[in-house]
Amino acid sequence: MTSEFTPRRVVSLQPSATVILAAIGKLEPLVGCTKYCAEVCPEVLQGGRTIVADSWTASTEEIARLCPDLVIAAVPYQEKAVAEILKAGVRFLGLAPKALNDVYGDIAIISGVMDAAERGQQVADDMRQEIGAVRAKTRSLVRRKVYCEEWGKPLIASQPWVAELVEAAGGEFVGQAGRQTTVEAVAKEDPEVVVAAWCGAGDRVPLEKIVRERGWEQIKAARERRVYCVRDELLNTPAPTLIEGLRALAAAIHPEEFPAPPGLRRMG
Repeated sequence: MTSEFTPRRVVSLQPSATVILAAIGKLEPLVGCTKYCAEVCPEVLQGGRTIVADSWTASTEEIARLCPDLVIAAVPYQEKAVAEILKAGVRFLGLAPKALNDVYGDIAIISGVMDAAERGQQVADDMRQEIGAVRAKTRSLVRRKVYCEEWGKPLIASQPWVAELVEAAGGEFVGQAGRQTTVEAVAKEDPEVVVAAWCGAGDRVPLEKIVRERGWEQIKAARERRVYCVRDELLNTPAPTLIEGLRALAAAIHPEEFPAPPGLRRMG
């Protein structure tokens, strides 16, 4: 039974929060979300929901018109917009995940607020089980050096939760997760697999072009044609969608053991 304190009008400024709401069966209270939410969770386009700006470009007036009783966002977000939302008396939930444990925590927090704690626990447990199963399958396999990036100009390595998924998928993450790096530093590591999952780029990363422009033709990943694009939302949305990202990473690192799933593209 939904309590009188359970939000009935929710605005999500973050795709991961929207995915979590869908996973716990709580999309009905969602009255507004971003276009990026719709890309990863197309069902939000049904039901007449309003598309609003994201956490960084959030418009307080735009949000206020929807009369929400809960706004969910994640870093980076505009402090000024958050202050205005709080002044209006609307509950604000700000997320800042870094590791997989933070993702599980966000699921628990959102499901608790939405009076769906039991379902949230099941969603998190299912994620742990899937990750554990892949880790068990790769435990005895050769570990390959993997460079995974979330942005190309400048080069920024993927987030810590992606580094954990790379490890579970049988790889050794190259560089510092979430930190800026250089073309030369990556080349020096000579990764055996390169994965590009650029924020907002979907599956449109120009793999041949970045190898050519960075002078990476001689790194092992390029010589063996093991340069991949993974759809942005599968690795950059810290939510249950990460399981699809894990499957893509496993197929990129160990194609002899894992079939290539949708969302994974190899350099021709």
